[in-house]
Amino acid sequence: MLISKAELTAFREARVARPHDLLGLHPLEGKNKLVARAYIPGARSCEVVEVDAPRRKTHPLKKLSEDGFYEGIIAGRSETFTYRLRIETNTREVRQFFDPYAFPPGLGPQDLYLFNEGTEYRIYEKLGAHPRTRDGVPGVAFAVWAPNARRVSVVGNFNQWDGRYHPMRALESSGVWELFIPGLTEGDLYKYEILGADGNLHLKTDPYGTYFEAPPNNASIVCDVRKHQWQDGEWMARRAEGGQADQPMSVYEVHLGSWRRLLEDNQRPLNYRELAHALGDYVTEMGFTHVELMPVAEHPFEGSWGYQVTGFFAPTHRFGRPADFQYFVDHLHQRGVGVILDWVPAHFPRDSFALSYFDGTHLYEHEDPRLGAHQDWGTLIFNYGRHEVRCFLIANALSWLDRYHIDGLRVDAVASMLYLDYSRKEGEWIPNRYGGRENLEAIDFLRTVNDRVHEYYPGTIMAAEESTSWPGVTKPTFLGGLGFDLKWNMGWMHDTLRYFSKDPIHRRWHQNDLTFGMLYQYAERFITVFSHDEVTHGKGSMLMKMGSWSIHDKACNLRALYAHMWAWPGKKLLFMGGEFGQSAEWNYAASLDWHLCQYLDHEGIRLVLKDLNRLYREQPAFHAGDFEPKGFQWVSCWDAEGSIVAYLRQHEEREDFFLVVGHFTPVVRTGYRIGVPRGGFWKEAINTDSALYGGGNTGNHGGLMADAIPADGLPFSLSLSLPPLSTSILEWVG
Repeated sequence: MLISKAELTAFREARVARPHDLLGLHPLEGKNKLVARAYIPGARSCEVVEVDAPRRKTHPLKKLSEDGFYEGIIAGRSETFTYRLRIETNTREVRQFFDPYAFPPGLGPQDLYLFNEGTEYRIYEKLGAHPRTRDGVPGVAFAVWAPNARRVSVVGNFNQWDGRYHPMRALESSGVWELFIPGLTEGDLYKYEILGADGNLHLKTDPYGTYFEAPPNNASIVCDVRKHQWQDGEWMARRAEGGQADQPMSVYEVHLGSWRRLLEDNQRPLNYRELAHALGDYVTEMGFTHVELMPVAEHPFEGSWGYQVTGFFAPTHRFGRPADFQYFVDHLHQRGVGVILDWVPAHFPRDSFALSYFDGTHLYEHEDPRLGAHQDWGTLIFNYGRHEVRCFLIANALSWLDRYHIDGLRVDAVASMLYLDYSRKEGEWIPNRYGGRENLEAIDFLRTVNDRVHEYYPGTIMAAEESTSWPGVTKPTFLGGLGFDLKWNMGWMHDTLRYFSKDPIHRRWHQNDLTFGMLYQYAERFITVFSHDEVTHGKGSMLMKMGSWSIHDKACNLRALYAHMWAWPGKKLLFMGGEFGQSAEWNYAASLDWHLCQYLDHEGIRLVLKDLNRLYREQPAFHAGDFEPKGFQWVSCWDAEGSIVAYLRQHEEREDFFLVVGHFTPVVRTGYRIGVPRGGFWKEAINTDSALYGGGNTGNHGGLMADAIPADGLPFSLSLSLPPLSTSILEWVG
């Protein structure tokens, strides 16, 4: 026996970090001989078959242990050769296959160096499980980062989930483990069995896995995500030209599992391909420019809505395969609709099968809970200061843009990343090296990921859900900012909802809620949002937030609010169901209440939003100047008693002027004079009180001529009839 008893014992006990040094073919130093070794549990016999030799010459191996370790000498050969192993199983079946331990590593020193440095941004092409052909042999290449592991094995449905069967090779000091297994194909299930630094076994899914089975097993599934033939070249070329600042952007936020369900099929959610057509038709009809998907990355608990991710590189299995999700994006692009994805780099769940305590140490997370745990959410915080973790996250962002042609990422919970004391009391957090509360590593990570996304995928949108007054969120990184393209305008959202939630009789005392937002409107590049966060956790639906008693008056309020929102500077986002005034709070486990659209109070909200989208897209005054103060001008905001605001949206180069008048009490006001900058005819473009939308049809009969009577500091004025609980938009046509 050439292998020592100690080596054999260590191998049989699965404690070997470099199995390729033992298994496979190896020259015997100073001798014209090779030693061959294989470990095949369940085999009665094993022999080496020379693939290229005449008559497929064979070399029998001796069984050294009952569990299937084989060894043998091949005389007269000093160089290794291409071979297969032929075995007879305990059930008398004869099998022949290529030996996984006959192949060299698939990752080179440069790959590993850049990964350890944190700059190998295409590492998702190398780590994970990838169908490959090596030396003419098809199989699957596996690679995983587990630097503190004592041993790592690939286990799956192809080896009875036995960690002794396919131990991986540690690649020097990189912390990466690698193995090529011939004969595996797409659809094979696998995990990594890790003998951790703590001496315990950990059964983990692949951090870079591209497809997963359903809970409770949650196995990774081998999947080639490069097969889809994309048909969106025209869209991608146009997107790369950039220029989003001057383009309309009206976003429909969607939770795929509850947007629409098939009642006739046990209320099952639509799959990706069904959604491509149904959602594509609806969004196109409504005039939205983009959809934003709540996280589709794999997650085990549906009640997390996708925000507790265990498979960062995989679209969830719930609606189909990765190729089906690619079809979904491709189809929407061909319909002229962009796709933005919620991305969650702020935290991850504690599920034992995923990233948590991955190799028996706190690898992806901080060891100290004062740095590494979110108390509010029960989740763990990424260690942004670790190069390989940063590489994992940056590569993850790029992979969605590369593999799935995603048009933008909305980064979730940015505030929780920026502050070390986020939702923590004194003594529950650790200051940074300067004694401050800023998370310097997270800040650097956000700047880097924004720069890399913009470098590699021009025209892609990076949006921040950031709820504080952190300066420079949308300022370029070279000027000291975070480098986002857009920031959610959470302040405007809270102020405006607070105002509209008041009974109209009390709104006179809260006029500042409508006007305060303009003081900081141009401090950032804002997207104005009413997101899913506003219709969950007992907050009620958008319709039921409105501060009137009857459904009819609530609908009037909501129509007025949306018209004010669409006229206000900034890009737009609205969560599904809000567009037709769903009455019930959103339920992730049920369909939206589409049946409500048979009632005009609800359908009218949808129709006015459709018209608002059309006006917003077609008129540059409403989108080209979103981030420039010259595109907005207050006309009148002093009449708190009447709950009235009036402002201009304008594009002076084109001489486009729109007067927006919001009147938020339930009475009709006639002869109300408001100043305008031009004489001539002002056409009524939108009146939310129109009978078409379910209103009382009070208004200005399609428009009126301006009087040469100065008002509000402007040379002309209009004597308006202001409908109750309404927003009117009038266009100057000369």
